[in-house]
Amino acid sequence: MSPSPHLSRRWFLKSSAALASSQALATSSPAAAPPGPLLAYVGTFSSPLRDMLPTQVDLPPGNGRGIHLFQVDRSSGALRPVGVSEMGTSPSCLVPNAAGSHLYSANETERLGDTKEGSVSAFAVNPADGQLKLLNEVPSGGAGPTYVSIHPSGRFLFVANYFGGSVSVLPILQDGSLGPATDTKVAAGSLGPKKATSAPPGSFAFSGHDRTHAHMIQADPSGHFVLHVDLGLDRIFVWKFDAQKGILTPHDPPAVALPPGDGPRHFHFHPNGRWLYSIQEEGSNIVHFDYNAGHLTPRLTVSTLPPGFAGSNFCSEILVSADGRFLYAGNRLHDSIAIFSIGETGALTALGEEWTRGNYPRSFNFDPRGQFLYCCNQRADHLATFRVDPSSGGLQFTGQYTPVGNPSCIVFLDLAKPPGN
Repeated sequence: MSPSPHLSRRWFLKSSAALASSQALATSSPAAAPPGPLLAYVGTFSSPLRDMLPTQVDLPPGNGRGIHLFQVDRSSGALRPVGVSEMGTSPSCLVPNAAGSHLYSANETERLGDTKEGSVSAFAVNPADGQLKLLNEVPSGGAGPTYVSIHPSGRFLFVANYFGGSVSVLPILQDGSLGPATDTKVAAGSLGPKKATSAPPGSFAFSGHDRTHAHMIQADPSGHFVLHVDLGLDRIFVWKFDAQKGILTPHDPPAVALPPGDGPRHFHFHPNGRWLYSIQEEGSNIVHFDYNAGHLTPRLTVSTLPPGFAGSNFCSEILVSADGRFLYAGNRLHDSIAIFSIGETGALTALGEEWTRGNYPRSFNFDPRGQFLYCCNQRADHLATFRVDPSSGGLQFTGQYTPVGNPSCIVFLDLAKPPGN
C-alpha cells in the first residue's frame, strides 16, 4: 500500500496522540458515563480440563482458561478481571445476542466424544454482573469451529467449521439455548496454490490450502443472504437464506473468486451495506467489493503492508469504524494494525500502521462507543489497549497491557443500555 506523500508514520502517530488526548478530556467526565457496568468477554485458546466431560481437544495446548470476563473503565479503557468461565475447549470466537441476555462460543476443538467435530456453547448472561451460566453445548457440524454470528432475526446462529470445511445453521430456542443444526453445507471446488498470488517478496506464508477451510460466516444486513469465506478454495460463497426453516441454498452465482492462494479469512460490511471488504490471510491484501443483494463486484485491491515489506505475514482481523470513515486491518508477524481512510466511492487510502505492542494479533475490536480498540495479541498472552482518534482514525497506545493466555477475540456487553438497544 502507498501512504500519502504528506503523511509520515511518525507524524500520523504524533498527531493522533495529541488529538486523542483532547478527546480523552472531552469524554472522561464521570457525569456523562452511563450508570451500569460495561463488560468485556475474551475468548481464548485453552488447555483441556481434567474434570471435563468427554470433549477432547486435538489442538496444541493453550494458555487460556476459557472465557475471561472483565469490567471496562469507560474513561480510561482499563480492564479489571471479574471472572472466568472455565473451559478447556478453546472458545476462540464469541458473539452476544442483541438483547445482551445470551452469549455463544465457537469451541475450536476437533473432536466431540467419538465424533470428529467441534461444539458450540450457549450461555445465559446475569443481567446484574454479566457472569455466565452454561445452558447447553451442541455439535457444530464439523471439526474446529472458528467463527459464530447471529442472524438479524436473532433466531439462528451460524457456525464456520475451519477444519471441517463446513458451515452450519443452529436454531436459537426460546430460552436462548441451541437446537440441532437445521442445515450444514460443505464447500466444494479446486484448492488454491501454496504460493499466494499477492504474497510479498520472499513470503513463505502458508496456512490452509491443504483442504477446504471455512473461516467466517455472516448474514448481510438484510438477512436475506448469508456469506461465508473458504480460505482453501479462495472463494466467498453466497447463500440465500430461508429465515423460517433455517436453510441455505446457493445464490446465482454461488461464489466469487479471490486471487489464487491469497486465502480469504474475514470480511466486513460498510455501514451503508453497499460495500464489502475482504481480507486475505496469505496474500496480505484487502479487496473492496460493491455489494448488491447477494452480488459482489470487485473494485480495488490494496496491500495491508507498508511499501518495501518483504517476507512472511499472515493477515487476521478487518473492521470498519462505526461512522464508516476508517478501516483497520491486522497483520501477524509484522504485528501491526494497518489504518485506511474510506473515500466517497468506498476506495481505501493508506494512512499508516500502528504496532500492536505484542506478538501475533489474532483479532481486535472497538468498545461500544468506539473510543478504544482492544488488540488480542495471541502469542504475547495479553490484550493491548489503544485510544481511537475519531478525526484522524489514529491509534494511541494507552500503556495498558491486560494479561490473558492466548487471547483470540474480545466482545462487549453494556449492561447500562436498555435490552435490545
